[in-house]
Amino acid sequence: MGYGIRLKIWGDFACFTRPEMKVERVSYDVLTPSAARGILEAIYWKPAIRWVVDKIHVLNEIKFDNIRRNEVGSKIPERKVKTAMKGKPVELCQYAGEDRQQRATLLLRDVAYIIEAHFELTEKAGADDSEKKHYNIVLRRARQGQCFHHPYLGCREFPAHFELIEGEIPESCYKGTTKDLGWMLFDIEYKNNMTPKFFRATMCNGIINVPDMFKEEVRL
Repeated sequence: MGYGIRLKIWGDFACFTRPEMKVERVSYDVLTPSAARGILEAIYWKPAIRWVVDKIHVLNEIKFDNIRRNEVGSKIPERKVKTAMKGKPVELCQYAGEDRQQRATLLLRDVAYIIEAHFELTEKAGADDSEKKHYNIVLRRARQGQCFHHPYLGCREFPAHFELIEGEIPESCYKGTTKDLGWMLFDIEYKNNMTPKFFRATMCNGIINVPDMFKEEVRL
């Protein structure tokens, strides 16, 4: 295991969308490992490292709310993008006013989590890359609140606040309880035709232990 960090994440709203819901947005009960990795990569990412999420601590009570949001009903066709890449003139834009749709969203309110994670060096690491070097950079950026882009809680309109935890971890409101959260999206293998992987999430004392991506607990 490489160098690890503990990061507190919180925000007013969050939506970690279930992929089986095709139209309406319905959130998982808690932060997913893929969303946690996205938050870590927003703070610090390099081709030389790979973030691995170990644990997710759920600090606040799980509370849902319903809202309606404006979304566009279509996306720019792939053929138009390929035409533009060949240097040919093509209209690459959408007019939101003409394509607007209202959709219901079942989201989370007043969320707070702690992400325990570590990083590992990849095959793209060079001679100058070391775990200690990247670890010190991560600590400096997290302490100062620096990020490549502002992290968000599932959707970009739900910004995430973050801080580095260097002392004791705050206690979860679910201490002393066990809750089966069912099958949850683990991550997506982009190198394998964007294949989604799932795992059976169980929250014990407010903590979800995230399995290794290549273990048998993680399934297609």
